[in-house]
Amino acid sequence: MESEHLQQVRLVAWFRRTYPGVRVFAIPNGGARSGVQGAKLKAEGVSPGVPDLCVPEWSLWVEMKREAGGIISPVQKDWIAYLESIGHRVIIGRGFDDAKRQIEMIKPQ
Repeated sequence: MESEHLQQVRLVAWFRRTYPGVRVFAIPNGGARSGVQGAKLKAEGVSPGVPDLCVPEWSLWVEMKREAGGIISPVQKDWIAYLESIGHRVIIGRGFDDAKRQIEMIKPQ
C-alpha cells in the first residue's frame, strides 16, 4: 500500500494535468522537524491541523489520509469545521482514488 505522501504526490500530479491553470498547493504541516525548525515554522504561521492541500479558485481544501486507518485528529476536525463555517469545501481523501473521485464530483462547471 502506498504511503500518504505518495498518494498526495499522485493526486497533485493528476490535478495539475487535469485542471491546467487551476492552482493547487500544499500546506507544510506534517513531517518530523527539530525543535528549532518547528518553532520557526510556528512563528511564521504554520498551524497544526490545516488540511494538506488547497485549491483557492474553488475554495477547496483536501485532507489526505491513508486508504485504511487514517484518523482525523481533534485539531484537524476543528480546522475542517472552521473552513466549512466560512463557506469553504473540505474533502477527506482516503488515498488517491478516493480524493480524485471526490474532486471530480464537486469541481465547478
